[in-house]
Amino acid sequence: KWVSETGARDDTDTPELALLTIPNHEVYAAPKATQRILDDSDFDIPTWLVTKIGEAFGETEGPAFVAGNGVGKPRGFITYATAATADASRPWKTLQHIATGASGAFAASSPADCLIDTVHALKAAYRNGAAWQMNSKTFGTVRKLKDGQGNYLVEPDMREGLRYRLLGYPVVENEDMPDIAANSLSIALGNWKRAYVITDRNITLLRDPYTKKPYVVFYSVKRVGGDVRNFDALKLVKFAAA
Repeated sequence: KWVSETGARDDTDTPELALLTIPNHEVYAAPKATQRILDDSDFDIPTWLVTKIGEAFGETEGPAFVAGNGVGKPRGFITYATAATADASRPWKTLQHIATGASGAFAASSPADCLIDTVHALKAAYRNGAAWQMNSKTFGTVRKLKDGQGNYLVEPDMREGLRYRLLGYPVVENEDMPDIAANSLSIALGNWKRAYVITDRNITLLRDPYTKKPYVVFYSVKRVGGDVRNFDALKLVKFAAA
């Protein structure tokens, strides 16, 4: 509150804290190889297996961060309820969606308007550091959109090599995002550092030569969690009439 030099100073509103619990879930892999091949091969099989395990963990985690149900795995951001209402009027744990104006497609007239609306639905404080997410198929459709002068809306970002920008914001091709379909949430724009949190623990590896002789089992476990923590810092484009 504004106050004069000697004016009385009453209490102001106090922000409230709430507990946000993001449990860590377990993902595991247990590939095996015979002791003989490990002993005789000139190829470093253990290192190769560990690398492949890491890749497999990443491929397993990605879909959960987008569409996981939160039961035994992270909760994906597109699984939350959405509403067309602005930030101040939506209940907690509800994301704002911006409709394209047509079911399963962009609107025939001014198809890019929904993307512009999405940018401005995101508060200015969150736009710095924001990025789009969509899969390659959806991005191929978006790349064909033009403005009123016939210029493509997607531009290559020469500072980032082969990266692209849409309406000034980087595009991340995430193959775990859904294809365009009726009522799909196929495009997201968010300040991801502020919108979504990932609790990532190190991979633990147990080399077990005893349990399944003559095989050596490379039992690996990773604990990871994920969930939305700021429902105002993320907007979804819904391919629907409203």
